[in-house]
Amino acid sequence: MISSTTRDRILDALQDILIEEGNSAVTLEAVAAAAGVSKGGLLYHFPSKAALMTGLVRRLSDRAEEEFREAAEGEEGVVHVFLRTSVPESREEAELYWSLIAALRSRDGMSEESGRLVRHIFDHWSQLLREEVGDPVLAETIRLVGDGLYLSAIMGLPQPEPEVVRRLTDRLIAQANEARWNG
Repeated sequence: MISSTTRDRILDALQDILIEEGNSAVTLEAVAAAAGVSKGGLLYHFPSKAALMTGLVRRLSDRAEEEFREAAEGEEGVVHVFLRTSVPESREEAELYWSLIAALRSRDGMSEESGRLVRHIFDHWSQLLREEVGDPVLAETIRLVGDGLYLSAIMGLPQPEPEVVRRLTDRLIAQANEARWNG
């Protein structure tokens, strides 16, 4: 990813290190070197490793907000957008999210704000699903299926055949539509 601002270059460098080497390789020095800035330049934007990681989580949270808007306002509907975005689009994306989850789990260099931002993403999807579907059990089933697809993908576990995922998605969308019409 090529970004124009120093702040974005720093976050891009952090993301690359997380993907290529994992959370244990993240140091302020390594990120500064990868971003092509001095350590002082990095500290100007991110005064600590926790602030750096929070910046990346905030960036991902901003992307999630775009997905929420797309889900709520778009033609596809919340269930379809949620299930479509539950499978990472690339190996790099999966590795990035796995690294962030591992960092959150270990609390190594992560702030409370980072944890709140990640929880907000999951909570907001739950809320949108409940609002669209109307049936809380079906909404939770859809959320758990999406979360399961997501976590399986980022952990590198065997994935269902694409045709099975498509049929699963179609079935859940049909059930959500039926619940809305009958509710």
